Amino acid sequence: MQDRLKMIETMLETNPKDSFLHYAAALEHQKNGDANTAIKIIQKIIKNDPDYLASYYQLGKMLEDKSKMTEAVEVYKAGKSIARKQNDMKTLGELSEALMLLDVYED
Repeated sequence: MQDRLKMIETMLETNPKDSFLHYAAALEHQKNGDANTAIKIIQKIIKNDPDYLASYYQLGKMLEDKSKMTEAVEVYKAGKSIARKQNDMKTLGELSEALMLLDVYED
């Protein structure tokens, strides 16, 4: 796994603004047990590229794993807003389900 992370980091040197590569790096950090770094990376993706929709679900799940439910709910809600703007019904459904599992219901 470390080789994979190193490969992603090398690619980021040439493409430092590539949200997908940052997202991939975050997932690798998470797999390697470094959830805090993964969370920071995904938070930075959302700040720099708020339309990168996949980030919201993953960040929400990571925050849930850290028992930061209030923050997770806010991330899911923000993601739903982006999903609606992008007309991405699949992701909208996933984010809605994540909220329902936390007993948060919206119209």
